[in-house]
Amino acid sequence: MRYVSTRGRAPSLGFSDAVLTGLAPDGGLYLPETWPQIGPEEIAGFAGAPYARVAEAVIGTFVGAAVADAGLGPIIEAAYARFDHRSVTPLVEIEPGHFLLELFHGPTLSFKDLAMQFLGPLMERLLADRKADATILVATSGDTGSAAIEAFAGRQGIDIVVLHPEGRISRVQRLQMTTVSDANVHNLAIRGTFDDCQSLVKAMFANGPFRERMALSAVNSINWGRIAAQIVYYFKAAAALGAPARAVRFTVPTGNFGDIFAGYAAMRMGLPIDRLVIATNANDILARTLHSGRYETGKVIATMSPSMDIQVSSNFERLLFEAARRDADAVTSMMGSLAQSGGFALPEPMLASIREIFAAGTVSEDETLATIADLSAGSGYLADPHTAVGVAVARGRLATDNVMVTLATAHPSKFPEAVGAATGAQPPLPAALGDLHERPERVTVLDNDQAAVERYIADNCRAGRTSS
Repeated sequence: MRYVSTRGRAPSLGFSDAVLTGLAPDGGLYLPETWPQIGPEEIAGFAGAPYARVAEAVIGTFVGAAVADAGLGPIIEAAYARFDHRSVTPLVEIEPGHFLLELFHGPTLSFKDLAMQFLGPLMERLLADRKADATILVATSGDTGSAAIEAFAGRQGIDIVVLHPEGRISRVQRLQMTTVSDANVHNLAIRGTFDDCQSLVKAMFANGPFRERMALSAVNSINWGRIAAQIVYYFKAAAALGAPARAVRFTVPTGNFGDIFAGYAAMRMGLPIDRLVIATNANDILARTLHSGRYETGKVIATMSPSMDIQVSSNFERLLFEAARRDADAVTSMMGSLAQSGGFALPEPMLASIREIFAAGTVSEDETLATIADLSAGSGYLADPHTAVGVAVARGRLATDNVMVTLATAHPSKFPEAVGAATGAQPPLPAALGDLHERPERVTVLDNDQAAVERYIADNCRAGRTSS
């Protein structure tokens, strides 16, 4: 299996190199050269199977023999042994034909754990085999940072640098990052938005000498290893609900488009998905694009679902590549227009092919609160605001012939203020995080300035110290 860049100007790589590289040198994102296929009998066999077995079957289609021979199975077994539910990603029916897929049973209480707990030990193994070090850069709108820190803290040969927008994430999200004391963990609060953090990461990768000196790698959802791990729970959920004999609809609260692109990948691999529904908050660039045919950035609006407060959805580039029939020049042109003018129009054939698979909806802050309150009163289910956005959109897309699965992406205790405002009671943190608010913090605040961030990284990460 080889991996190609969406911009067509970087050499193809094997799985190990694609994972360790993260962002392609030409600024593009890696995708498999061809989509592996999983047949109907194997999909049916996933029903009732342990999560780790399904993960090994699905992820195994993307890796080379070298990775598999090095022990892919034990890495996967160890990764999902840390989840507090034996099913790892249980399904909960909240109304007839409408299920929540709970993705928050990992150590940091968000769906990001499902990929990060796999990626951490995998990357440590790959680097050890090469006797190499790496500096991992992460831009986070809330949950990715804590999941990445939990996965990489204390690992040999790795420094992890996490950029988050100062004052624009929940307190619990911040504390889950800034209270980790391992020396290889570096938290940077950037005076700006998540899009500013994401732009800084991309700019540092584009700085060739700095990228090489610091051995930069990325574990945001731009990293193909993240997407590969997220594909698993689409297969697991659909099989539990009758696939392949029955098609399933999925609604995904999403900002950076990685989680829902994993669903698209599952569909391309043979999973019968009837519809993929994008759920957005007020930062509705994805919904606007599907409705208008124009991808155009706007001002980031702070909401109670901060992980979706994004105006540049990085993984949308992967879908553009597929919709353009893998025309890398067309994608490069669109990305150039986005950088220069803040937007671009999708050609009609591309837009039509996207609309055949995807639908989208937007939810206001008031609707989000109302949905949290309704779920609590009607079924006793406590949902975080991101999940509530998904439920609100999904309710408008329910069908009598196919079941709907809404992805529940975070534990409600990560957003106690929003849940408390809707229900009158703030959910407590799980016992393992009971003392989170008393733990000392360690964080550095920096301006939205590439040179300042690069100086910090060079001065504080081992790759910079050993090369100076």
